[in-house]
Parts: sequence; structure tokens; C-alpha cells
Amino acid sequence: MRLGFVGAGRIGRPMVRRLLAAGHEVRSTGRSAATRAALAEDGAHVVDAVAEVGRGADAVLVCVFSDAQVREVCLESGLLDGMPDGSVLVVHTTGSPNTAEAVAERAADHGVRVVDAPVSGGPHDVAAGNVTLFVGGSDDAVDAVRPALRSYGDPVLHVGSLGAGQRVKLVNNALFAAQIGLLANAVGLATRLGVDEGALLGALRHASGASRALDLVAARGSVAEFAASAGEFLKKDVAVARHTAAELGGGLGVLGDAWNQAFETQHPQSSGKPRGNTEKIMKVHVDDERCQGHTLCAMIAPKIFELSEIDGHSSVVVDEVPADEEQRVMEAVNSCPERAISIS
Repeated sequence: MRLGFVGAGRIGRPMVRRLLAAGHEVRSTGRSAATRAALAEDGAHVVDAVAEVGRGADAVLVCVFSDAQVREVCLESGLLDGMPDGSVLVVHTTGSPNTAEAVAERAADHGVRVVDAPVSGGPHDVAAGNVTLFVGGSDDAVDAVRPALRSYGDPVLHVGSLGAGQRVKLVNNALFAAQIGLLANAVGLATRLGVDEGALLGALRHASGASRALDLVAARGSVAEFAASAGEFLKKDVAVARHTAAELGGGLGVLGDAWNQAFETQHPQSSGKPRGNTEKIMKVHVDDERCQGHTLCAMIAPKIFELSEIDGHSSVVVDEVPADEEQRVMEAVNSCPERAISIS
């Protein structure tokens, strides 16, 4: 297939590599000269602007960070103007179903079909070709892009019409956060019963209470440690899910309650509220050649994750760092097995 790709960052670049390895032609661009050079080295045809990415393409895949960026790329960059009649626009970014629908409404004027396909997994899953894709769209549009999606997605789950992929991903995010909240309450109960938290987490992994959430918490050693490292990241997911549910006339119900009870009250450090003085400015460097896409740094220092996914593996500036955030960034630097992160 002739493909365009926008957003070759932390998740997107391994997608590009998989597409090229599968024999697809890929046109892409990047914000920095380093990103563009890396794409060219991978074998992609690099163009100067987003508007050029879709020219002559069977499909364009968009993997940027936020809803706002999806709107900027799809509605304000001229991308749709260059896409052929009958082509397909795939949005991998997790966000509101309303955004996918707004893009589809505009795309229809250009004869372009839209598919939403948010990702569940990390860069290492993409690189291995087994990242989960929740796909929403018409049968014909999904079938048209399935060969491209299968280059890095397994399973590729067609869960309904346009916007259904986003809805399933947001439910997944809310459910995961609720499971972490339930674990926090379970640890509280165990403590009152005189059971050591480490012993509890180790035992539950071999029982009916086992889950992926439990495995992640156990790997960090305690719920408190996991909350300190990933609380802000999870809070963002919960906030998006809550906002989307409200837009659609509902709420998160007990899923939100489980998270709120455990973390909005017991673990204020994960609430996303400002902590400490904001005095330092740190420049964070992510070495694209060394980075293998492990997610531990994302869990420890979500701000590094967010910025690196927006800009690709180029130097990014993390400013207004609270005193306790500096320690978290340093932990991310020290935890990277490839030593791909450095600061100055």
C-alpha cells in the first residue's frame, strides 16, 4: 500500500519501521531535522510538510499525542486536501469519539473515509508486531486499511462503527485505573489484617485475584510506589474517560469511585495537583538510536513520555519541575536499560 504517516514519535516510529518491513511505501515528515533524518534512514520518503504526506496515498495514519493535535493535523494542516478520493484516514491517538466524528465529517467532503484505531500497548509491542488495536469504522474502510494495521497490530479488533474504538479504549483505561484503586483498598484491608503488602502482592499473582494491574504494582513493590510513579499518567487517562463519558451524557460509575476512593483521597501525590516549588528547568535528551521503547520511563516520569511522543526522540525541555519531580526524572534516567535518557 501507498501510505502516509504523521506522528513518528515514541509509538509512531516503530509503526513506520514495521510498515516498511512489510513492503508498504511510506511518506512521512517530522518536526525536527533529527526525526526527518531518522525516518529517511529507515527507508521512508520524507516530505517537508504534513499537507504533502497524503498525496497519492491509499491511506494516512496519524499517531500524535492529543485530541488537539489530531484536530490540528487533520483539520488545519491541509492534509485532507491532498488525499485522493476513496482513501482512508486512520487516527491512532486516544481521545474523544467526538473528535473522530468531527474529522470524519470534514473528510467526507474530500471523499476520504475515517477509521479510529487507538492503541493498547507500548512501543515494544508495536516493534514486536503484537500491539492491540481497537478499531472503529465502516466495514469497507476497515478492510481497506487492515493490511497496513496488521503490519504492527495483533489483534486488530473491529469493535464497531466510527468512534467505537475510542469508546472501548476509554473503558479499558477506566477499568485499569479502577483495578489499581481496588488493589489499593485490598492492600489496606490486608494491612488491617496484619498481612505484609509484599507477601500479599506476591501471593495474589498466583490466585484468582491475579491481573495485569496486579503484576505492574507488584513489579514496583507496593501500591504507593506505583501511585508515585504512574499516578499522574493514570489520572490523565481517567480524566479523559470521565470527560468523554460526560460529553456522552453519563459517568464512570463505580469505576470512577474505585479510583477516587483510593487515590484522590488516600494518595494525593497522584492527583496531578502542583507539588512543591517550580523552580528548575531541565533539558531531557532521548537518544533515538539507543531507545528500545520500554515503558518504565513513561510510568516513572510521564512528562518525558508525553513530550517525547509529541516531538519524536529529540531533545525536549521539561520546565517548572517541582522538587520531588526532579528525583522522579533522575529515577527514569537511571532505570533505562539502554541508557537512552540523559539530562542537562
